[in-house]
Amino acid sequence: MENHHDDQALRSLARAVLMPGFIGTTLPGWVAEELEAGLGSLCIYGGNIQDTGQLAALMSQIRQASPGAILALDEEGGDVTRLHYRDGSNQPGNAVLGRMDDPQLTRASARAIAREMRSYGFNLNLAPDADVNTNAQNPVIGVRSFGISPRKVAMHTAAFTVGLQGEMVAACAKHFPGHGDTSTDSHLSLPVVAVDPFTLAERELAPFTAAIQTGIAAIMTSHIMVPALDAENPATFSSAILGDLLRDELGFTGVIVTDALDMAGASAETGIPVAAVRALRAGADLLCLGTDMEREDYEQVVNAILHAVREGTLDPQRLRDSAARNTALATHYRVQDRACEPCELVTGDWSQAFETSTEVAGWISDPAEVQLVQVDTDSNMAVGHVPWGLSSVASKAAPEDLRPGAKVLLAARALSETHAVHTLAAQLRQAGHRVLVVNFGWPAPGADITTYGASPVLARTVMEMLQIPAEQKC
Repeated sequence: MENHHDDQALRSLARAVLMPGFIGTTLPGWVAEELEAGLGSLCIYGGNIQDTGQLAALMSQIRQASPGAILALDEEGGDVTRLHYRDGSNQPGNAVLGRMDDPQLTRASARAIAREMRSYGFNLNLAPDADVNTNAQNPVIGVRSFGISPRKVAMHTAAFTVGLQGEMVAACAKHFPGHGDTSTDSHLSLPVVAVDPFTLAERELAPFTAAIQTGIAAIMTSHIMVPALDAENPATFSSAILGDLLRDELGFTGVIVTDALDMAGASAETGIPVAAVRALRAGADLLCLGTDMEREDYEQVVNAILHAVREGTLDPQRLRDSAARNTALATHYRVQDRACEPCELVTGDWSQAFETSTEVAGWISDPAEVQLVQVDTDSNMAVGHVPWGLSSVASKAAPEDLRPGAKVLLAARALSETHAVHTLAAQLRQAGHRVLVVNFGWPAPGADITTYGASPVLARTVMEMLQIPAEQKC
């Protein structure tokens, strides 16, 4: 009986540190059972959301199973949205907010996001992105960052944190200790940030320091190598980074959340169960297990944790400490009011954040008919398949279907498709079209308008800036 009691106690502790995802738009039976048994957290992804009514029903069911759970999602605003996965975010996004450089505007955007989240019952936002995007070829951060200036990113990270937490949604700055100076995607591989300790402290760590000073509830780890801090372990699995640096040196006392452990940078070589034990051992508190989990996958993680404790490779006190932090966060940010309230929209002249060429004025004054061509590209896994760019607010044409003499808006995420965009633009110009290239992303060569984001909010701003009549917008 004593061993059974110990096993149940350990299993309860394991549940308290896990944050799985699940498949589908309804709550699987096994997830409901685990929530009722004490599962500490659940993460909702774009694939779990069909529409507002379905989401409200799903969240109500989850809250009934566990009123005190941490319910999380990625709602950065701009390119990364889950609440608006089907239609695109109603917020401009970090890069635009950074270029506007008004902390009050950033707080207002975060506040609007928090109010919408709480209306459904969420109490943890896996945002803001606190990375300083110093590598222009970064394939996973880009416009998710507030910019390239550590001072600016720190200021807006703090403002975003205040906006969320002022509305009683816990904020989670990511991706510690800084994913901005990478040229590979940790969803697909293991990036390396090869900077010296001084640069790291002055650049990468500045936004996280500001977030901690603001009282941020959580910080998310990154699956990256930082040899200046730990030459052997990625940050998620490094006690030097999570313990010595984040806890001891920076003084963070909140919840350390892992980035999704199903990402290649975390588990490609070991599998998720081993990655989960490694993260706990290094000092992580809440393990984001990733999307599309089945009961068997989840049980393998629980059993791996129990086995590690029994074998003496994981101190049970680590589990107790993490469970206590997670419970404290859930208690402080407990959702009381489930009533669905309308989202507060943030307004601003987002065109002030755009970069434009001298070609824009001539294109606007040309009386020719306007047609839209969009180069559709696969975005990174953090963004997913969210409607983006001009095609999220207007109809588009195939290049071969353009009417003679029409002037063309050529929309792209030019960072990933620069060569294809340049080639297509040249072909269209040769065919007699006046072409304006709109880059819905981080700056890249050849763009006439760079918007620093791809949400419908920015697409509508482009349409208004180019004086396209309302009847041509759809």
